[in-house]
Amino acid sequence: MGLTLTEKILKSHIIDGELVKGTEIGLRIDQTLTQDATGTMAYLEYEAMGVPRVKTERSVAYIDHNTLQSGFENADDHRFIGSVCKKHGIYFSRPGNGICHQVHLERFGIPGKTLIGSDSHTPTGGGIGMLAMGAGGLDVAVAMGGGAYYITCPKVVKVELTGKLSPWVAAKDVILEVLRRLTVKGGVGKVIEYCGEGVKSLSVPERATITNMGAELGATTSIFPSDEITKSFLEAQERGDVWVPLAADEDAVYDETVTINLSELEPLAACPHSPDNVKSVSEIGKLKIDQVCIGSCTNSSLLDMLKVAHILRGKTVHPDVSLSIAPGSKQVLQMLAENGALADMIAAGARILESACGPCIGMGQSPNSGGISLRTFNRNFEGRSGTRDGQIYLVSPELAAASALTGYLTDPRTLGDMPAFELPEKFKINDNMVEPPAPEAEMDSVEILRGPNIKPFPQTSPLAEQISVPCSLKVGDNITTDHIMPAGAKILPLRSNIPAISQHCFTVCDAEFPTRAKELGQSIIVGGVNYGQGSSREHAALAPLYLGIQAVVVKSFARIHRANLINAGILPLTFVNESDYDKISEGDKLELANVRADVIAGKQELVMKNLTTGTEIPVLCELTGRTKDIILAGGLLDYTREQLK
Repeated sequence: MGLTLTEKILKSHIIDGELVKGTEIGLRIDQTLTQDATGTMAYLEYEAMGVPRVKTERSVAYIDHNTLQSGFENADDHRFIGSVCKKHGIYFSRPGNGICHQVHLERFGIPGKTLIGSDSHTPTGGGIGMLAMGAGGLDVAVAMGGGAYYITCPKVVKVELTGKLSPWVAAKDVILEVLRRLTVKGGVGKVIEYCGEGVKSLSVPERATITNMGAELGATTSIFPSDEITKSFLEAQERGDVWVPLAADEDAVYDETVTINLSELEPLAACPHSPDNVKSVSEIGKLKIDQVCIGSCTNSSLLDMLKVAHILRGKTVHPDVSLSIAPGSKQVLQMLAENGALADMIAAGARILESACGPCIGMGQSPNSGGISLRTFNRNFEGRSGTRDGQIYLVSPELAAASALTGYLTDPRTLGDMPAFELPEKFKINDNMVEPPAPEAEMDSVEILRGPNIKPFPQTSPLAEQISVPCSLKVGDNITTDHIMPAGAKILPLRSNIPAISQHCFTVCDAEFPTRAKELGQSIIVGGVNYGQGSSREHAALAPLYLGIQAVVVKSFARIHRANLINAGILPLTFVNESDYDKISEGDKLELANVRADVIAGKQELVMKNLTTGTEIPVLCELTGRTKDIILAGGLLDYTREQLK
């Protein structure tokens, strides 16, 4: 029996466990990346482990999230990260060099290698055949220190692509179709592997768009084969020497198969407020719009920008529309400037933003009250744009640019003949915004620079003998990390200050939660299906930890957030019977008697008593040997310290 591409890479990197689906495996990690919103805490955690020099083949720190410097906090964090990189062997991509996933694809990604990043859209690297996964910052810190990265050995879903995209139908429409079919929780515990003749018609930037938004499926990652198209892309980046051919065996066996005929796809949009609320443009109809934002790690490649510039050339943005464009990297921006495409955008009335995440994470460009905004981004969660009642639609760059001109949601197929858009044979190579680390012989002389906003990792403690605390918050289904720990220009600068940022925890759902939780001292949160979907931000676990959360009991978890809870020492539990969710109200006192002894004994099913109502509720405590030890120790940092001893 042959192997899938996913299984081949997993097999070559397993250092703990066996390739048995559903079991925990530890992987050797070749590369890591961080971004500044999660990076400061990740490097504080790395420092706490006491490993002098990173042990990965390549680790890169990017500054791309908190680039709006309205106070000292972001600038201090950038300075801290830069000094840590110089001292500990990490490459430092300076502010302005671009979005981590775009730059990593261009300059550092290698087919067949493993990559984890403290950002949920790290699977972008799957566009060149990497096994690239989003992870919590502490997981990344452990990998930099030479530790394994643990995941549940995933199922592999084959997405068979046939045909070829019609003119003005885009790679964004491919992943939106996958989301329409599988939903935001359809990829949990799975890797999405793209195969078939249709793959050959997609460029690397188009493949990267598809793998990037695979994060919205809840998937472990997504991956394309490494073929001649991959080789051409890497050669154009003057990195052809790292290319290797990679594909599944012809007789590979998959757990599921989905077939998509690219020729049958039409322009699509994800409607408010979920990436899987997908409809065709024809279904939505004539929709007046207020804003268009083009960019993000999903759609900011040179290819995307060339298409947008072509559509805007010689025209003017509709007077009722604000159009902003953020090229994904300095490389892309410089090439647009040199070939005249940037001038076409500016002449049309576009507002050019720096090469950073920007409005995708609520860092500027919030729409007007109730405004309808078309965005080429990956998430449209309620309030994420910075405008609580903003109506966000996720679309392709082609559709976005066409709509910016008309003032209405516009099918780009009305633009007429589409020219052939080709990637250049050679990209502009200039890595002068990437700072290499100091030589190992000089690292001891490097000073770590800390600002007053940088606070230490929250206090942790071993799992208690019993948990007997009130329910401080009860929430519903599809709670995102944006609900738990909001982003945006006001809150993101506090990412290195857990006491301060905790005051914003869950305020989207309940403005009184931080105060109530702190007053209670210790408590439990109850939630519904797919709890913690979205970003990899470990702050959605660290802020609850600081506020005294001992356990989270839900119908089901998103993968990365569950791992982050365990890393923080917070007990993740799921209802045996989902209907038992209705047996708990906010304020009820809940008890897990003898919980430490039960976890030590490896009990999978515990009994949680609702002392207020007198009912008993069975809950699952699905911890393996390693995750069990992490919870008992009080979190991954404590566990790792013990292991290093």
